[in-house]
Amino acid sequence: MINKHSLVVSSLLLSPLTCLADGTVIDKIYHPYVQPLEQEIEWRAIHQDHQPGTADNTQLHRFAYGRSLNDRWFLEVYLIGEKSADDSFALEAYEVEAKWQLTEQGEFWADWGALFEIEKEHHEDVWEAATGLLIEKEWGKWSTTANLVAAYEWGSDIENELESSLGLQARYRYSRAIEPAVELYKGQDTFALGPALLGQITLGIRRQIKWEAAAIFGLDSDSPNRTLRFLIEFEF
Repeated sequence: MINKHSLVVSSLLLSPLTCLADGTVIDKIYHPYVQPLEQEIEWRAIHQDHQPGTADNTQLHRFAYGRSLNDRWFLEVYLIGEKSADDSFALEAYEVEAKWQLTEQGEFWADWGALFEIEKEHHEDVWEAATGLLIEKEWGKWSTTANLVAAYEWGSDIENELESSLGLQARYRYSRAIEPAVELYKGQDTFALGPALLGQITLGIRRQIKWEAAAIFGLDSDSPNRTLRFLIEFEF
């Protein structure tokens, strides 16, 4: 069993990395839970505008299939495509992702999970490996979630570097159909805040659609002025 104190120490060790974060980090906020026998098909998209050093109207699309291996591990495989004002839509990268639920829901003062990712650029010798800590705490009808992620990039077509990111979400569980939220993202080139809406549509036994939409606004001159993010998951 995971020791409560060792988890707290791990989070403290990871959290200083957020000041070293590099690149846009606005994306899905991960929750630390795994449902056994679950499969999902996922599409999510990011539309970013007006960031220094980045083409206008950059779009990033992720298409994925995932399934739980047991009641602790969830594995997902992604195809990643990109489009901007300068370039047409093209396959950009591949990614394999694993989520590990570390504790039972309600076992400690917060619920804990871990995230592991490895990504390969399609046309370039660029690799990225990432690991993160997922923390969620419920306060009545509110749920607060933190994602602390550190990543290392390497390859002959990129300068090797360590990156990290921080994503925070405060979500009000008004109903299963709609949950308003506020999200904050921090990285070297991104410091942004904005509202989000999340919800679920039940289609039958073990079948549902989850959706998310958010508008995130830059808080400094290095950040994109506006980022729109969308997500649809079909779980079965």
